[in-house]
Amino acid sequence: MRLPCVNKGGLQSIIRLDRPALLETEMALPPDAVRALSFWSARPGTILTIVDNRDGAYRARLVNDERVVPFRKLGSKNLAAVPLVLYQALPDKERFELVLQKSVELGVWRIVPFVSLRSTTLEERDARQRKSHRWPDIVLRAAKQCRRPDIPELAPVMNFTDVLDEARRWDRALMLYEGDTSCRLRDALNDLPVSSVALIIGPEGGFEPSEIQRVSGAGIIPVTLGSRILRTETAAIAGVTLAQFFMDELG
Repeated sequence: MRLPCVNKGGLQSIIRLDRPALLETEMALPPDAVRALSFWSARPGTILTIVDNRDGAYRARLVNDERVVPFRKLGSKNLAAVPLVLYQALPDKERFELVLQKSVELGVWRIVPFVSLRSTTLEERDARQRKSHRWPDIVLRAAKQCRRPDIPELAPVMNFTDVLDEARRWDRALMLYEGDTSCRLRDALNDLPVSSVALIIGPEGGFEPSEIQRVSGAGIIPVTLGSRILRTETAAIAGVTLAQFFMDELG
Protein backbone atom coordinates (compact mmCIF):
# COMPACT_ATOMS: atom_id res chain seq x y z
CA MET A 1 0.00 0.00 0.00
CA ARG A 2 1.36 3.40 -0.97
CA LEU A 3 2.03 5.73 1.95
CA PRO A 4 0.64 9.30 1.89
CA CYS A 5 2.81 11.73 -0.03
CA VAL A 6 2.25 15.39 -0.95
CA ASN A 7 4.84 15.52 -3.71
CA LYS A 8 5.64 13.22 -6.62
CA GLY A 9 8.56 11.51 -4.94
CA GLY A 10 9.85 8.03 -4.36
CA LEU A 11 10.73 5.32 -6.84
CA GLN A 12 8.16 6.67 -9.31
CA SER A 13 10.36 9.74 -9.80
CA ILE A 14 13.40 7.84 -11.11
CA ILE A 15 14.01 8.40 -14.84
CA ARG A 16 14.97 4.85 -15.80
CA LEU A 17 15.99 3.66 -19.25
CA ASP A 18 14.88 0.21 -20.40
CA ARG A 19 18.31 -0.58 -21.86
CA PRO A 20 21.99 0.22 -21.18
CA ALA A 21 22.86 3.89 -21.51
CA LEU A 22 24.99 4.93 -24.48
CA LEU A 23 27.16 7.98 -23.97
CA GLU A 24 26.70 10.90 -26.36
CA THR A 25 23.77 9.09 -28.00
CA GLU A 26 20.23 10.39 -28.16
CA MET A 27 17.98 7.83 -26.47
CA ALA A 28 14.21 7.50 -26.22
CA LEU A 29 12.62 7.30 -22.79
CA PRO A 30 10.15 4.48 -22.07
CA PRO A 31 6.64 5.49 -20.91
CA ASP A 32 7.40 5.16 -17.17
CA ALA A 33 10.49 7.37 -17.57
CA VAL A 34 8.47 9.98 -19.49
CA ARG A 35 6.02 10.05 -16.60
CA ALA A 36 8.87 10.33 -14.07
CA LEU A 37 10.42 13.16 -16.09
CA SER A 38 7.24 15.21 -15.69
CA PHE A 39 7.79 15.29 -11.91
CA TRP A 40 11.09 17.16 -12.27
CA SER A 41 9.71 20.34 -13.90
CA ALA A 42 12.49 20.06 -16.47
CA ARG A 43 12.78 21.87 -19.80
CA PRO A 44 14.82 20.97 -22.92
CA GLY A 45 18.49 21.49 -22.17
CA THR A 46 18.12 20.63 -18.45
CA ILE A 47 20.78 18.30 -17.01
CA LEU A 48 19.37 15.43 -14.93
CA THR A 49 20.54 12.15 -13.39
CA ILE A 50 19.06 9.07 -15.03
CA VAL A 51 19.43 5.35 -14.31
CA ASP A 52 19.72 2.60 -16.91
CA ASN A 53 18.48 -0.98 -16.73
CA ARG A 54 21.78 -2.06 -15.15
CA ASP A 55 21.39 0.44 -12.29
CA GLY A 56 24.15 2.62 -13.67
CA ALA A 57 23.66 6.33 -13.03
CA TYR A 58 24.38 8.93 -15.70
CA ARG A 59 24.18 12.66 -16.14
CA ALA A 60 22.03 13.31 -19.18
CA ARG A 61 20.85 16.31 -21.16
CA LEU A 62 17.14 16.54 -21.85
CA VAL A 63 16.41 16.91 -25.57
CA ASN A 64 12.63 17.02 -25.29
CA ASP A 65 9.86 15.39 -23.26
CA GLU A 66 10.76 11.93 -24.60
CA ARG A 67 14.49 11.89 -25.36
CA VAL A 68 17.78 12.36 -23.48
CA VAL A 69 21.51 12.27 -24.25
CA PRO A 70 23.62 10.59 -21.54
CA PHE A 71 27.06 12.21 -21.44
CA ARG A 72 28.77 11.15 -18.19
CA LYS A 73 28.65 8.02 -16.05
CA LEU A 74 28.50 8.60 -12.30
CA GLY A 75 30.31 6.49 -9.74
CA SER A 76 27.04 5.27 -8.25
CA LYS A 77 23.35 5.91 -8.71
CA ASN A 78 23.34 7.92 -5.47
CA LEU A 79 20.57 5.85 -3.89
CA ALA A 80 21.12 4.54 -0.38
CA ALA A 81 21.27 0.77 -0.10
CA VAL A 82 19.05 1.00 3.02
CA PRO A 83 16.16 3.50 2.80
CA LEU A 84 16.23 6.01 5.67
CA VAL A 85 12.97 7.66 6.77
CA LEU A 86 13.12 10.87 8.80
CA TYR A 87 10.28 11.85 11.16
CA GLN A 88 10.74 15.48 12.22
CA ALA A 89 8.68 17.27 14.87
CA LEU A 90 7.75 20.66 13.45
CA PRO A 91 10.07 23.44 14.65
CA ASP A 92 9.12 27.08 14.59
CA LYS A 93 10.27 29.74 12.11
CA GLU A 94 12.05 28.38 9.02
CA ARG A 95 14.12 25.64 10.59
CA PHE A 96 12.09 22.87 8.97
CA GLU A 97 13.08 24.24 5.56
CA LEU A 98 16.72 23.72 6.57
CA VAL A 99 15.96 20.15 7.67
CA LEU A 100 14.25 19.47 4.34
CA GLN A 101 17.16 20.74 2.28
CA LYS A 102 19.91 19.00 4.24
CA SER A 103 18.12 15.68 4.64
CA VAL A 104 17.59 15.51 0.87
CA GLU A 105 21.30 16.19 0.33
CA LEU A 106 22.18 13.49 2.87
CA GLY A 107 20.13 10.84 1.09
CA VAL A 108 16.91 10.50 3.13
CA TRP A 109 14.28 8.55 1.24
CA ARG A 110 11.12 9.84 2.97
CA ILE A 111 10.53 12.92 5.16
CA VAL A 112 7.57 13.08 7.56
CA PRO A 113 6.81 16.29 9.51
CA PHE A 114 4.71 15.70 12.60
CA VAL A 115 3.11 17.44 15.56
CA SER A 116 3.86 16.42 19.15
CA LEU A 117 2.83 17.90 22.48
CA ARG A 118 5.75 20.35 22.61
CA SER A 119 6.13 21.08 18.92
CA THR A 120 4.62 23.91 16.95
CA THR A 121 1.66 23.14 14.68
CA LEU A 122 1.15 23.68 10.98
CA GLU A 123 -1.46 26.34 11.73
CA GLU A 124 0.99 28.21 13.97
CA ARG A 125 3.72 27.92 11.34
CA ASP A 126 1.49 29.34 8.61
CA ALA A 127 -0.29 31.95 10.74
CA ARG A 128 1.94 34.89 9.79
CA GLN A 129 2.90 33.77 6.30
CA ARG A 130 1.91 30.51 4.66
CA LYS A 131 5.08 28.72 3.64
CA SER A 132 4.26 25.04 3.90
CA HIS A 133 3.09 25.03 0.28
CA ARG A 134 6.75 25.64 -0.67
CA TRP A 135 8.03 22.46 0.97
CA PRO A 136 7.67 20.19 -2.11
CA ASP A 137 9.58 22.76 -4.18
CA ILE A 138 12.38 22.86 -1.59
CA VAL A 139 12.67 19.07 -1.80
CA LEU A 140 12.70 19.15 -5.61
CA ARG A 141 15.33 21.90 -5.83
CA ALA A 142 17.56 20.13 -3.31
CA ALA A 143 17.28 16.85 -5.25
CA LYS A 144 18.33 18.63 -8.44
CA GLN A 145 21.18 20.47 -6.75
CA CYS A 146 22.77 17.32 -5.31
CA ARG A 147 22.19 15.30 -8.52
CA ARG A 148 19.89 12.71 -7.02
CA PRO A 149 18.15 10.36 -9.47
CA ASP A 150 15.06 10.37 -7.25
CA ILE A 151 12.90 12.94 -5.49
CA PRO A 152 12.46 11.98 -1.81
CA GLU A 153 8.90 11.48 -0.63
CA LEU A 154 7.43 14.28 1.47
CA ALA A 155 4.54 13.21 3.67
CA PRO A 156 1.73 15.44 4.91
CA VAL A 157 2.00 16.69 8.49
CA MET A 158 1.03 13.81 10.76
CA ASN A 159 -0.03 13.52 14.37
CA PHE A 160 2.07 11.51 16.81
CA THR A 161 -0.23 8.49 16.72
CA ASP A 162 0.09 8.20 12.95
CA VAL A 163 3.88 8.53 13.22
CA LEU A 164 4.04 5.59 15.63
CA ASP A 165 1.75 3.53 13.39
CA GLU A 166 3.82 4.23 10.28
CA ALA A 167 7.18 3.77 12.01
CA ARG A 168 6.21 0.16 12.74
CA ARG A 169 6.43 -0.53 9.00
CA TRP A 170 10.20 -0.15 8.93
CA ASP A 171 12.71 -2.80 9.84
CA ARG A 172 14.39 -0.62 12.49
CA ALA A 173 12.73 2.38 14.13
CA LEU A 174 14.83 4.68 16.34
CA MET A 175 14.12 7.85 18.31
CA LEU A 176 16.81 10.35 19.26
CA TYR A 177 16.42 10.81 23.01
CA GLU A 178 18.15 13.29 25.31
CA GLY A 179 17.12 11.39 28.44
CA ASP A 180 18.58 8.35 30.16
CA THR A 181 19.42 5.67 27.63
CA SER A 182 22.52 3.54 27.23
CA CYS A 183 21.86 2.70 23.59
CA ARG A 184 23.90 4.71 21.11
CA LEU A 185 22.80 5.22 17.53
CA ARG A 186 25.68 3.04 16.38
CA ASP A 187 24.67 0.26 18.81
CA ALA A 188 21.16 0.17 17.34
CA LEU A 189 22.57 -0.30 13.84
CA ASN A 190 25.40 -2.71 14.56
CA ASP A 191 23.47 -5.84 13.56
CA LEU A 192 22.88 -4.79 9.97
CA PRO A 193 21.77 -5.60 7.37
CA VAL A 194 18.25 -4.31 7.80
CA SER A 195 15.92 -3.44 4.94
CA SER A 196 14.87 0.04 6.18
CA VAL A 197 15.56 2.45 9.05
CA ALA A 198 13.35 5.17 10.57
CA LEU A 199 14.72 8.02 12.69
CA ILE A 200 12.35 10.10 14.86
CA ILE A 201 13.46 13.59 15.94
CA GLY A 202 11.56 15.38 18.70
CA PRO A 203 10.77 19.06 19.20
CA GLU A 204 12.62 21.72 21.18
CA GLY A 205 12.35 20.65 24.81
CA GLY A 206 12.01 16.99 23.85
CA PHE A 207 9.08 14.63 24.16
CA GLU A 208 6.65 14.55 27.05
CA PRO A 209 6.98 11.53 29.41
CA SER A 210 3.66 10.18 28.14
CA GLU A 211 5.00 10.23 24.59
CA ILE A 212 8.16 8.40 25.63
CA GLN A 213 6.02 5.64 27.13
CA ARG A 214 4.08 5.33 23.89
CA VAL A 215 7.31 5.13 21.89
CA SER A 216 8.61 2.27 24.02
CA GLY A 217 5.27 0.49 23.73
CA ALA A 218 5.47 0.74 19.94
CA GLY A 219 8.80 -1.09 19.83
CA ILE A 220 10.78 2.01 18.86
CA ILE A 221 14.30 2.19 20.30
CA PRO A 222 15.42 5.39 22.10
CA VAL A 223 19.03 6.16 21.14
CA THR A 224 21.54 8.85 22.05
CA LEU A 225 24.08 10.85 20.08
CA GLY A 226 26.06 11.63 23.23
CA SER A 227 25.94 14.05 26.12
CA ARG A 228 25.33 17.26 24.18
CA ILE A 229 21.84 18.77 23.97
CA LEU A 230 21.15 19.69 20.36
CA ARG A 231 18.54 21.90 18.74
CA THR A 232 15.99 19.88 16.84
CA GLU A 233 17.32 20.79 13.37
CA THR A 234 20.89 20.05 14.48
CA ALA A 235 19.80 16.69 15.88
CA ALA A 236 18.11 15.84 12.59
CA ILE A 237 21.14 16.68 10.47
CA ALA A 238 23.59 14.97 12.83
CA GLY A 239 21.37 11.93 13.27
CA VAL A 240 20.84 11.41 9.55
CA THR A 241 24.54 11.92 8.81
CA LEU A 242 25.64 9.40 11.42
CA ALA A 243 22.94 6.88 10.53
CA GLN A 244 23.97 6.94 6.86
CA PHE A 245 27.64 6.64 7.84
CA PHE A 246 27.06 3.70 10.17
CA MET A 247 24.85 1.91 7.64
CA ASP A 248 27.49 2.34 4.93
CA GLU A 249 30.29 1.28 7.30
CA LEU A 250 28.52 -1.71 8.81
CA GLY A 251 26.38 -2.80 5.89
